[in-house]
Amino acid sequence: MPQVTEHGGGVWSLRVPIPDNPLGHTLVHVLETDRGPVLVDTGWDDPASWTALTEGLGALGVAVADIHGVVITHHHPDHHGLSGQVRDASGAWIAMHAADTDVVRRTRESRPEAWLDYLADKLATVGAPDEHLVPLRAARDSGRMRTLPGLRAALPDREIVPGELLDLAGRRLRAIWTPGHTPGHVCLHLEEDHPANLAGHGRLFSGDHLLPGISPHIGLYEDPDDSTVTDPLGDYLDSLERIGRLGVAEVLPAHQHAFTDAAARVRELLAHHETRLSGLLTLLATPLTPWQLAERMEWNRPWDRIPYGSRNIAVSEAESHLRRLVKLGRAEAVPGSAPVTYVAV
Repeated sequence: MPQVTEHGGGVWSLRVPIPDNPLGHTLVHVLETDRGPVLVDTGWDDPASWTALTEGLGALGVAVADIHGVVITHHHPDHHGLSGQVRDASGAWIAMHAADTDVVRRTRESRPEAWLDYLADKLATVGAPDEHLVPLRAARDSGRMRTLPGLRAALPDREIVPGELLDLAGRRLRAIWTPGHTPGHVCLHLEEDHPANLAGHGRLFSGDHLLPGISPHIGLYEDPDDSTVTDPLGDYLDSLERIGRLGVAEVLPAHQHAFTDAAARVRELLAHHETRLSGLLTLLATPLTPWQLAERMEWNRPWDRIPYGSRNIAVSEAESHLRRLVKLGRAEAVPGSAPVTYVAV
């Protein structure tokens, strides 16, 4: 695939690499406005990623200093990582939904050691074996966490308000709140005729919410100071249905490639999660901890080949599905179990 793709109507995408990640790259979109180019996401904070971003812009005759604004679909480092560097080079504003801004602020203000303590305690609560917890405590004691991505991510200057048009001269870009992948994830509806006259209502910058060939990770909204029991999978499924009703002509996602028939893709993802929930109920015929459930779930590789960090992500996804089942009244925690186990009802 080329590094730069023209989508017509003053929209381009740039392939910005993600180091050591099977996704390979983030598609950073460039949107022409009457006040200058605006980026939708920026890519990972890495020298090679910065080079790809600047060279891609250069191929369009755009310097980083020309960027007018940055709209962030969500706070993850492969989307928000280079935002601060873009702002430093251009004076551009950065816009993000308030829920994800809270995550960025909380991360910046917290000590990495405190986060590791929280993560180790949480994993112990859901049944992680001792050998899995040892590296977390070793990382806490060594101070290695201070170099992890996202710890000093840029604080946005503007708030993306769901349902409102962004302040982009000459363009109609409306924010749609689509929580699930993150609490403040947004899709961005470009309410303009499709440049190739495809049938439908404009185009959608979908971030990670709606991808053509993969289902985004749906984990938990982690806030050590908030005991609210959230339902990220429920949020995601509701958000999917909302996007499916838009009837857009084309989807411009942040990974893989542009595609049409968003409604069909939404139906596939809804069916995928319903099938997965039904499969988990079968597994929960006997009580299991979230860790044991994750070990038995189907992933893209056997459990014993899943890398250490990815196991934490997998357990978080197992928990999000458990919360959905509990909320639907299809599973419940076993009273008095420690670590807590769940069973189908």
